[in-house]
Amino acid sequence: MKKILLGVLIAAGVIAILGAGPAQNQNNVPHFEVDPRFPQLPAGKVLGDMSSVAVDSHDHVWMIHRPRTVPEAQRTNAAPPVLEFDETGKFLAGWGGPGAGFEWPEREHGIYVDASGDVWISGNNGYAAAGTPAPPGKSDDMLLKFTSDGKFLMQIGHAGKSTGDADKDNVKQTADMMVFKNELFVADGYGNHRVVVFDTKNGAFKRTWGANGGPPFNIAHAIKVSNDGLVYLADRGNQRVQVFTTSGAFKQEVKIGAGTNQMQTAAGLAFSPDRAQRHLYVADIGNNQINILDRQSLKILDKFGKAGTAPGEFGTIHELAADSKGNIYTAELRTHRVQKFTQK
Repeated sequence: MKKILLGVLIAAGVIAILGAGPAQNQNNVPHFEVDPRFPQLPAGKVLGDMSSVAVDSHDHVWMIHRPRTVPEAQRTNAAPPVLEFDETGKFLAGWGGPGAGFEWPEREHGIYVDASGDVWISGNNGYAAAGTPAPPGKSDDMLLKFTSDGKFLMQIGHAGKSTGDADKDNVKQTADMMVFKNELFVADGYGNHRVVVFDTKNGAFKRTWGANGGPPFNIAHAIKVSNDGLVYLADRGNQRVQVFTTSGAFKQEVKIGAGTNQMQTAAGLAFSPDRAQRHLYVADIGNNQINILDRQSLKILDKFGKAGTAPGEFGTIHELAADSKGNIYTAELRTHRVQKFTQK
């Protein structure tokens, strides 16, 4: 009888393992493998600095790059700034650039696709690192909303009009944004030092907040809201991720890249796709790594990656996204690419 029972338990365990989805190691930490075939660009098209990446509800992968950073000799072959691919890397569509009725960013930065399929875009022209001159052109003090095929829907703010962190009408060189329950949460971090929230329907200002004591945000660079209503903010220049309620109450924080000599680290955020969103992924721009955290405790469980140009290496990892199958995507400035990492 004991032998029969043991056999049943072993069989049940095997079935559970086979049905558990993507493999994880003994500590239940997911691990990843690069897909060198992703994506397939249209023939002859060239990419500039790859600023950000997003995944929509169909697992289509959206990218925004900076055509004006393509070398002048190749600029006529620059791909459109907004690119859409399916999950296999097949090119689907491209659009974007200046048009009637809106102010396109001078320097493309963030992209996000909401549950309705609408595409939000930000820019960060006007930002200059310490000791460097400001770039020409107006400051990108606006956010844009388009349909998935590029039809203009709404603009929040206007180029060159921000009056700073207290401004309710304009942003200032925004890095990232995300929609949660009809509110647009914005990492308004290159020119300002805040999270700001707008109504998604009419663009009306709702509320704003800064860091919890200590140093103010220093390039609030990525923002994500979890299923349980917590706001995660990647504070790049302060090498940390801070967590807030949706009303701005501080909960906790974690240092990213602690013990390294990098001045800027936490740049991109993504959640694992399980309902509890057990894992938080953090892109470390300074160390060119992805950190895997327990989302609840913020304990760093593992990290992977190194600087380089080969598949699986990172050339200034700038943003991060995840799909419904647990795969993650990296936007890299220096290597002008998005990479796909499949969960194994």
